[in-house]
Amino acid sequence: MEVSNHIKQAYKEQYDASMTEWRNIGAKYKAKNIVDLAKSITFKNVLEVGAGEGSILNWLSEWGFSENLYGVEISESGIEKIQSKNIKNLKEILLFDGYKIPYPDNHFDLVICSHVMEHVEHERVLLREIKRVSKHQIFEVPIDFSFYVDKKFKHFLSYGHINIYTPALFRFLLLSEGFKTLKDNCHLYHSDVLKMTYKNNSLGLLVTKIKHFLLRLFPYFRGIKPSSYAILTSKNDQEVRIF
Repeated sequence: MEVSNHIKQAYKEQYDASMTEWRNIGAKYKAKNIVDLAKSITFKNVLEVGAGEGSILNWLSEWGFSENLYGVEISESGIEKIQSKNIKNLKEILLFDGYKIPYPDNHFDLVICSHVMEHVEHERVLLREIKRVSKHQIFEVPIDFSFYVDKKFKHFLSYGHINIYTPALFRFLLLSEGFKTLKDNCHLYHSDVLKMTYKNNSLGLLVTKIKHFLLRLFPYFRGIKPSSYAILTSKNDQEVRIF
């Protein structure tokens, strides 16, 4: 199975200089979520699936997260950007077909998949491949859900988001594919990210800050509608039985 041609073409030249600063700032806090979730475990070999243009790998390398970082990515422009960064601890970056990870079973202590699953046509296929090559996993997804999410159909497609999650729905997906939750985090975007996101929309920034203030007051609702959801998992070799 491969990524559909029209989707592959859409991502082929995705990574140019126009959003470098925004991606780098966002990646800093995605990388911080990874470090926070994994701080009680040492990982020798770490793979990022859907490495984009390498900003997360670059932050993890700078912070000494692992001496052996690897990446796979479907976008040629992303691969070029990663190679240009000369990331110190990056051992290998490979172009892949979106589903088949070219490494043996259990090759990695940790696979990172951050802000990727919302873009994937056949998410269960990719999850099974991630499970095959790894002992632990860290996923992060944006929480785009609302009760009228279909009204924002064009908006989310403009970001390439074809899957919509809540934290609970994403946990259900992982559980049904044999992953065990070890630790998770309902994350609210940092002010640095919000300033970049709403730099031309002061009203939108104010409304979002008010929402975040209320979510901090009521943790129950934060567990339903944070900005993003990050989770550390291990795999369960038992198959989920239905019926």
